[in-house]
Amino acid sequence: MKVFVAGATGVIGRPLVRRLLEAGHEVVGTTRSPERAEGLRGLGVRPAVVDARDTDALRAAVIEAAPEVVINQLTSLPDKLNFRRAEETFGANNELRGTVGPALAGAAAEAGARRLIAQSVCFYYASTGKTAHNENDPLLELPPDAPMSKGLVALESLERSALETPRLEGVVLRFGYLYGPEVGMVAGGFDRNDVRRRRAPIVGKGTGIFSFVHTDDAAAATIAAIDRGAGIYNVCDDEPAPQSEWLPAYAEAIGAKPPRRVPLWLAKLAAGSQAVGVATRLEGASNEKAKRELGWQPAYPSWRQGFREGLG
Repeated sequence: MKVFVAGATGVIGRPLVRRLLEAGHEVVGTTRSPERAEGLRGLGVRPAVVDARDTDALRAAVIEAAPEVVINQLTSLPDKLNFRRAEETFGANNELRGTVGPALAGAAAEAGARRLIAQSVCFYYASTGKTAHNENDPLLELPPDAPMSKGLVALESLERSALETPRLEGVVLRFGYLYGPEVGMVAGGFDRNDVRRRRAPIVGKGTGIFSFVHTDDAAAATIAAIDRGAGIYNVCDDEPAPQSEWLPAYAEAIGAKPPRRVPLWLAKLAAGSQAVGVATRLEGASNEKAKRELGWQPAYPSWRQGFREGLG
């Protein structure tokens, strides 16, 4: 079938288009870069060079492609997050989710696509004391002036448009924190060099619970969702883990020294309360629904194995 991938050159888009082509699908993929378009063409993808924020141009590309399935893998985040500069760090990504996501859903319906698969995240669940949340659990409620409030509004807009646009079968895949050979960002907002330089500390007791997924497993779940499932799915591994456990393992996997520990007051002073909240109060997600309804199994069921074997 013909599949339109918005964000075909991203960290999930790249392994995803390879899997789509291997499965025999005809793929049209977007990129902003003419150079990357040539790389897509070399793989066998028909490239559409478009800035997705130009929603008129994006709509035209979707309608011209006339796909059966549209997959939204659009993201725009720096390799390192600065929670104190929320607009600078998250503004472009919020636009892709809150504005471009609904526009893409509308274009998909207008083009006659039967199915839309949208990328979301599984680390916005409200903190209620659970280690692993299911898809029916409530999301955070943030005050309007909180650094991440605009991101939550944008995410909810993206998910609603995927699930509620008439004439579309909508699937939302809430991915855990991504890792893999081409992912520079480390869960919680650091980058690999921060870990190597011991600038990515365990905050307080490191009690925040993180859920992870390898980029290849995220791509595999997206492939599974082309023909199966409806609604929202957490796509993460089997083992949510506290920062105090996974961060030292990540450091060891990349040949770095163990991370330092910093007290809460110092972390809040240096990085802000939002960053401290992620490190200490985050809660994980359960993948049971995705495994049951999509028939998906992660190749890396634990980040322990994934960090050892899947970082490249």
